[in-house]
Amino acid sequence: MKDLQCIDTSLLKELKICCAKETNFLPRESGLKLMESASTEDHKGVSAKSRDTRVEDLWSLINFFGYSTQTFVQSVSLLDRFLTIMKVQPKHLPCIGVCCLHIAAKMVEEEGNISPTHEIIRISQSKFTVSDLGRMEKIISDKLHVEPKAVTALTFLHLYYKAFVSMMYPREEIPSILRLEAQLKACLCRLVFSKAKVGTELILSSVANLIISDPLFIPSLLQPSVLALALIAHEIETHKSISLLKIVQQLQRNLKISDSLLLHWKELVAGCMAAYCSKECVKPDHRKLVWIVSRRTAQSLQANHFRVPILPTIPEGNWDEIESEDSYEDMISGEDSPCGSPGSDGEGAFFPTSFLKCRK
Repeated sequence: MKDLQCIDTSLLKELKICCAKETNFLPRESGLKLMESASTEDHKGVSAKSRDTRVEDLWSLINFFGYSTQTFVQSVSLLDRFLTIMKVQPKHLPCIGVCCLHIAAKMVEEEGNISPTHEIIRISQSKFTVSDLGRMEKIISDKLHVEPKAVTALTFLHLYYKAFVSMMYPREEIPSILRLEAQLKACLCRLVFSKAKVGTELILSSVANLIISDPLFIPSLLQPSVLALALIAHEIETHKSISLLKIVQQLQRNLKISDSLLLHWKELVAGCMAAYCSKECVKPDHRKLVWIVSRRTAQSLQANHFRVPILPTIPEGNWDEIESEDSYEDMISGEDSPCGSPGSDGEGAFFPTSFLKCRK
């Protein structure tokens, strides 16, 4: 392994620049507290559960349209930031979520890969219109001062991975970047990774001892640089590699991340991954779209389900042995067949040559 001090200076400089900018893209702490205290029953504000459900829906839409992980991370960042500075009614949350997704897609994806606005609304099964979406996009863009190169946890995850690639040999020991991205998406589906609620329910016993020994440790707003490093630190524990651990420690010292802070978030990441890998978890990336239809349409579908057309019996033997033209015409007329008469595909090899001669 290369000496850790030989890490690329330009990479370290880029990391420190991103660390200086990351606070500009954090959600407001007071707004996060309101979301945590809100209930799904009172309808006075967006609750943490409603927010998490909306993020899972965004993940499903991202997979459906084939967008990148960066688009998902950017859309979640926009959603959290907007919900923490504006007083939002729960009924407006679907429109806001789709707007954040559409804005992020226009920032990240190539123009030819962006789905039309009406198509996104249709697939998301939302009740707002294209004009509603346009007005909401303008509000979000004005309030957040959207920047194309926002610093997120994915930004640091890729920078950390570059450091590992440049300092490790053989590279097979390095955790997969796709696996780390999947774990990041799972964490972003929980509000706790945007803001740690101060309380015993979120502080594990091992971390509680650290708080006693380190009074300066206060779990507050989670910085993207810390979350990305906690994900990597949790992942390399399964590899049991001393070399990888030394790289994490070196990155930790360069970015001035305390041991207590990293341990706290690493254990929360471990808890999230355990819950995500359980059989009871319905993963957003495996979720199927469920179409909602009216009662009249549902009744019509149920009635038509039992209307199975009776197809005529296909006669055995060669086509030249058919004695009656009436039976032949009845068979190809298509009156009793849901497919109708044969079209241009009828010229294919699935039809006997004698039958093609009869048509001529």
